[in-house]
Amino acid sequence: MTPTRRSHRLTATVVLVVTALLLPLSACGVTRGGEGEANRRLSMYIPNSPGGGYDLTGRAAARVLEDADLSGRFEVTNVIGAGGTVAMQRLLNEKGVDDLVMSMGLGVVGATYTNDSRARVSQATPIARLIEDQEALIVPKDSPFKTVQDLVDAWKADPKSVTIGGGSSPGGPDHLFPMQLAKTVGIDPKQVKYIVYDGGGPLTSALLGKKIDVGTSGPSEFEGQLKDGSLRVLAVSGEERLDTVDAPTLTESGIDMTFVNWRGILAPPGISDESRERLVKMFTEMHQTKGWKDAVKRNGWIDSFATGEEFTTFLLEQDKRVETTLKELGLA
Repeated sequence: MTPTRRSHRLTATVVLVVTALLLPLSACGVTRGGEGEANRRLSMYIPNSPGGGYDLTGRAAARVLEDADLSGRFEVTNVIGAGGTVAMQRLLNEKGVDDLVMSMGLGVVGATYTNDSRARVSQATPIARLIEDQEALIVPKDSPFKTVQDLVDAWKADPKSVTIGGGSSPGGPDHLFPMQLAKTVGIDPKQVKYIVYDGGGPLTSALLGKKIDVGTSGPSEFEGQLKDGSLRVLAVSGEERLDTVDAPTLTESGIDMTFVNWRGILAPPGISDESRERLVKMFTEMHQTKGWKDAVKRNGWIDSFATGEEFTTFLLEQDKRVETTLKELGLA
């Protein structure tokens, strides 16, 4: 056999071996789908600890997007610190990165003010508002407070005797809710004894350990403890009762007040219009799936989906709302 023919046969053998090795990889794939969105890997920042409201919402969205083949695999990272301000700054630092999103909401807006941060929500790219969520007044099962009126009576008699904990930094929903409640029932908000916990997980531990008297947060964060009876809800803050919680509204309890939290999705600044539209389309399609509708119902959330100019305007209004409220309460 001549050297040339031997060389040709060797080359053919190498090609066959390489092709054989590549075929299984092509068949299995790293992510589902072929070309397009189902093959695109994405990252998501969550600005509080596991078990918190942003964590529940963000992971529910990521799971539905994966299951519906609307995206490739999500890498979800909890970025903890300063009530979401640390995560907000990290998102803004990723200018132009089009495969990253962050779950957020009213708490992050407030934290940027109370932490005197320059990392404003308005600097990021708005993608979608997903849900609204009521706040709840939560107590341990053997709390002396059986009703909201029990709590109000003790609170008014001695504001410093009631310790309230929330999963939001000052300016967030878990903080603003009891401050507005105090003002509504005739208590000076500056006298409210409020302790910050970084998300629903630490807040649950504080309630079960009786380190605080009352917790304020979204009831979906305490689903297991409410089901087994170790925690109770005195009242919820919306206009109507929740199907998932056996508790009256504040209005039903004789307190003329409603309060609603919200959560949504941002992307880094500086991404292209095409990238923004791709992300908006992805979350819009997610919103229409049965998986997402089931998640909303299961968690007792309120569907308040919005994108585009509507969500952008809403974010600017929320910025102003938080700043004004904190000043009215004498907390900014």
